[in-house]
Amino acid sequence: MTQLSLLHSLSPFSSLSCFSITPPPRFSLPSFSIRAMTSHIVGYPRIGPKRELKFALESFWEGKSSAEELKQVAADLRFSIWKQMAEVGIKYIPSNTFSYYDHVLDTTAMLGAVPPRYGWNGGEIGFDVYFSMARGNASVPAMEMTKWFDTNYHYIVPELGPDVKFSYASHKAVEEYKEAKALGLDTVPVLIGPLSYLLLSKPAKGVDKSFSLLSLVEKIVPIYKEVVAELKAAGATWIQFDEPSLVLDLEALQLQTFTNAYSELESSFSGVNILIETYFADVPIQTYKALTSLKNVAGFGFDLVRGTRTLNFLKSGFPSDKYLFAGVVDGRNIWANDLAASLCILQVLEGIVGKDKVVVSTSCSLLHTAVDLVNETKLDKEIKSWLAFAAQKVVEVNALARALVGQKDQAFFASNATSHASRRSSPRVRNENVQRAVVALKDSDHRRATSVSARLAAQQKKLNLPILPTTTIGSFPQTIGLRKVRREYKAKKITEYDYVNAMKEEISKVVKLQEELGFDVLVHGEPERNDMVEYFGEQLSGFAFTVNGWVQSYGSRCVKPPIIYGDVSRPRAMTVFWSSTAQSMTRRPMKGMLTGPVTILNWSFVRNDQNRHETCYQIALAIRDEVEDLERAGINIIQIDEAALREGLPLRKSEQPFYLEWAVQSFRITNCGVKNTTQIHTHMCYSNFNDIINAIINMDADVITIENSRSDEKLLSVFHEGVKYEAGIGPGVYDIHSPRIPSTEELADRINKMLAVLDNRVLWINPDCGLKTRKYSEVEPALRNMVAAAKLIRTQLASSN
Repeated sequence: MTQLSLLHSLSPFSSLSCFSITPPPRFSLPSFSIRAMTSHIVGYPRIGPKRELKFALESFWEGKSSAEELKQVAADLRFSIWKQMAEVGIKYIPSNTFSYYDHVLDTTAMLGAVPPRYGWNGGEIGFDVYFSMARGNASVPAMEMTKWFDTNYHYIVPELGPDVKFSYASHKAVEEYKEAKALGLDTVPVLIGPLSYLLLSKPAKGVDKSFSLLSLVEKIVPIYKEVVAELKAAGATWIQFDEPSLVLDLEALQLQTFTNAYSELESSFSGVNILIETYFADVPIQTYKALTSLKNVAGFGFDLVRGTRTLNFLKSGFPSDKYLFAGVVDGRNIWANDLAASLCILQVLEGIVGKDKVVVSTSCSLLHTAVDLVNETKLDKEIKSWLAFAAQKVVEVNALARALVGQKDQAFFASNATSHASRRSSPRVRNENVQRAVVALKDSDHRRATSVSARLAAQQKKLNLPILPTTTIGSFPQTIGLRKVRREYKAKKITEYDYVNAMKEEISKVVKLQEELGFDVLVHGEPERNDMVEYFGEQLSGFAFTVNGWVQSYGSRCVKPPIIYGDVSRPRAMTVFWSSTAQSMTRRPMKGMLTGPVTILNWSFVRNDQNRHETCYQIALAIRDEVEDLERAGINIIQIDEAALREGLPLRKSEQPFYLEWAVQSFRITNCGVKNTTQIHTHMCYSNFNDIINAIINMDADVITIENSRSDEKLLSVFHEGVKYEAGIGPGVYDIHSPRIPSTEELADRINKMLAVLDNRVLWINPDCGLKTRKYSEVEPALRNMVAAAKLIRTQLASSN
């Protein structure tokens, strides 16, 4: 009987808590001799190698399966993950890194910080409240969602204020530890630390902006103490506190809050080893000193892949009685680790902190990489030899740990060296023409010749749009039938003729629907596209693709990032046929839809053998070719989405200006040569843009659409503060990531809030993101109400004049 079939044979769960489980039988762990190997994994993907969690969640949400069935799938996944790490030989195996939706939301549940609108009256938080916070429901909206630091993972933003009554309301961390313990595993429970939790939060609606969220640390520390006490009572020997906020440029008050919080927590640390884990960048030197001066903490984890200066800090001093969890295996990318180079670093670290004090680890959670390379049976063999997904990275960590204690696997290291040599020498990696084109770029290649005001006047004369023009972001629902047609065409089960006709039929349906609803600027709905990055990558040189290389973006939403392994160019037109076909079906303007170079870069697994900005310029030149072909084909509005511009912003302020310079230049390269009458749109979603608004203005787009609906219009605050924006702007008027359908009145009220700070001559009306993941039963009424709201406000504006 397999481990999964064994689990499925168990009795259903008896508890109604959304996190309780029944553990399967124990399994034996491997034993090793000589000096103990110390290996550690910060965290692991929770979706499953073939998106098992995604399908279980969506089945549960649709009422097709029970809560017990969902819990069983979750238990299966946890078991398989822990078993895999144990069998490889990992010593410090994490628990509580699984989540049904989001680990920050799990922490909100643990602290009982449920906003009042969800009607929670205490007790253990169940699925109803948990998923309402994540997704909203028919009567209340979801909590805000934004990017987790500089990744494409989205977290649910806690809403806090002085009146929040914190309570220990989810025992998930303890239950999962006990679940693993029943298997014979002493895992390391992982908690988001108190400083990072508070810095990731926002003031609740109605709370004065001057309120200090950090003042709540005194209220949440007692709950952390309760959790630690329960974990100790359950037998935990190590507890990991994730404090990624420590890599930021912290203000004095923030750093003092961190020190105070852990000084207060120290009394509860007696009898258990505490690890404070940081990742995604270097820890600033002052923070490093404060961190490593903590007394009752046993170990500190550092990202030695993105943290390029940390080694120097360690050389300048590290506590002799502490463990160093050395993150030398990249948790953010899918390239095989250079084992020889990493071993050299680890040996240097041993000389600094001592032979028994170095723990080999991943640079961050493996949540951000694909799950298992074994499932990629169709990937080019040479390229596959260059890669390592999460399951393979676990093996790399253990191989390095064994090598560090004198048990080096010579064959494994030799194979690794061969794959690196193959990648360096492969002729498929470099294209001299592309390299020369990037070197030849001039300043005039990234700036349109005229001002945005002059362009908008020329565009309005040609397009003749009403005030408050209505449009959508691009994609329309991807139905089961539509996905089936694409699969069958890819598998060569239907002819190209049948495929094209099916796509044309879908485009015609979408065009007619938009005309019937009364939209001013139309889209073709993107039925031919699997993903906004993968679709383009499949048509560009230098890209490779996986079948099961899925990575969680949020909740059940997964993406399959392309792999950029070589120089990028565009062999042929990619979208012109579909956009031209759609434009031929209507007299209204049809947007050409492209993904921008920065987003393609940031949402791909990028080659690590050259600077990222060089690869981005290559992609920009390829997209420029497409833009110019669309213009020649008569497409007068072209949207170049840069949804991930903010996402790639370095976490340290000193590194941000250079990134923004090349990212903005890359966008401008794509459209610098079009006519004044060609209107360039861009779209951004789910990030805090206020601190980079000047860079966004500098992109010089004619119209920008931007996420705003889940963030209580906080984006609009920059316009309250006097930022002048002369181009068109469409702050999303409703949240497409929730199944909730907003009323016309609600949308009209939101538009009026926007008009309080934006001129009606620049405001566009649109959803906050593409409609791909929604159903037509949700989309049609929401869009109908949106257009009705725009027309209502137009009438009001006309009567007031």
